[in-house]
Amino acid sequence: MSETAARRDEVLRARAEIDLAALRANVRVLRERAPGAALMAVVKADGYGHGAIPCARAAVGAGASWLGTATPQEALALRAGAGLPDDVRIMCWLWTPGGPWREAVEARLDVSVSGMWAMAEVTAAARAAGMPARVQLKADTGLGRGGCQPGADWEELVGAALRAEGEGLLRVTGLWSHFARADEPGHPSVAAQLTRFREMTARAEQRGLRPDVRHIANSPATLTLPDAHFDLVRPGIAMYGVSPSPETGTSADFGLRPVMTLAASLALVKQVPGGHGVSYGHHYTTPGETTLGLVPLGYADGVPRHASSTGPVLVDGKWRTVAGRIAMDQFVVDLGGDRPEPGAEAVLFGPGDRGEPTAEDWAQAAGTIAYEIVTRIGSRVPRVYVNE
Repeated sequence: MSETAARRDEVLRARAEIDLAALRANVRVLRERAPGAALMAVVKADGYGHGAIPCARAAVGAGASWLGTATPQEALALRAGAGLPDDVRIMCWLWTPGGPWREAVEARLDVSVSGMWAMAEVTAAARAAGMPARVQLKADTGLGRGGCQPGADWEELVGAALRAEGEGLLRVTGLWSHFARADEPGHPSVAAQLTRFREMTARAEQRGLRPDVRHIANSPATLTLPDAHFDLVRPGIAMYGVSPSPETGTSADFGLRPVMTLAASLALVKQVPGGHGVSYGHHYTTPGETTLGLVPLGYADGVPRHASSTGPVLVDGKWRTVAGRIAMDQFVVDLGGDRPEPGAEAVLFGPGDRGEPTAEDWAQAAGTIAYEIVTRIGSRVPRVYVNE
């Protein structure tokens, strides 16, 4: 988990500016959407590329009482290095056999268990640590990914959890699941998963489990599906101001503001004749005499190569398009004869208020989703935190 902070006034090749005031405002909007539920701020994948520790602190400051990560290593780093209040709960859910269960137990993490192998490992870790584990049982209600299948498998897992609770080895703190298509409001799978979740949690509670929280709502469900809020909501991408369902509404429609702005300083501006090939393979040839600008960002920084010849960039107040192939460290834009100075700002994406493209524009250019655009920006690009 990296925190690549830099000074805002430092001269940089490129930077990802992270507006923590926007993140805090987004958390408040999401809390207003689910007033009866606690909020888990999901900061996995280094805070979706924004920086897990600064974003975790900002989210907690705006009222998040839980933090969510995928891997236990992410969660342990938060517990050790974020300086969070002791009452902030941290959950992690992506475990493999032999994982750091004892460390997680001793760090008071909430750990997800989906199968009997994990139940065996977490109870062994609790014995070794001499303290009970905090366990959340995950139900597969229809996503077909992680989680325990309904029926006999769920009965076995619940029974094992009850026995371990009786021995003082763990406490079941949560029952949870995850949607497959919550970004498609009205899709029949959403109602089917909700029904299955209610059935599986009810069965666990009938047998004697008393979880602190039941939760299934991700970003789109937090924004559009009040029936799914239960005791806790888990917004991820929406917290960073990116719409989880562009077909349903933009970030602005949901009252959210994008948190990341990705920009670079032009490394070179030069005049070239018509018919001049540009970048590898000469997939772009200048239609006439023009000027080219060199942007010192490439796919090693997370700029998607699939956006070659289509990615939008704001340079000198005008939208430009990537000219030809995006290379490992750089790409070119055709400036149409304009001659901004080297060092002029090239904005790949941001909130859009200055006319710049957004992460969603890049997602469309690359044939992907905006989640990937922001998450893939690598550690070679310094994060500059503003409004801390």
